Amino acid sequence: MAARPLQIGSVGIRTARTIEILRTERGLSQRQLATRVTALGHPMSNTALSRIERAQRRCDIDDLAALAQALHVPPFALLEGDTAL
Repeated sequence: MAARPLQIGSVGIRTARTIEILRTERGLSQRQLATRVTALGHPMSNTALSRIERAQRRCDIDDLAALAQALHVPPFALLEGDTAL
C-alpha cells in the first residue's frame, strides 16, 4: 500500500501555529510540552511535536486532545486559532 501524501489544509496549519504560539506564551520548550503530553498518557516525543508545529506531521484527534489538556485550553481553541483564546 502506498503512503498517503501529506496534505495539511488551512485548519491544520492554523492549529499547528496556535500550538506553537500557546507553547511559547507559556514559556515551554517543545521538550517540556511533549513531556507534559506524555505524562497525560499520550506518548509524544519533542520531534513529533516539532513536526506538528511545522505542519510536517498531522495532528490527529488524540494529539489534539492531549495537547489542549497540556496547554490548559479546550481543543476547540487549538482549531480556531488565536481568535478563540
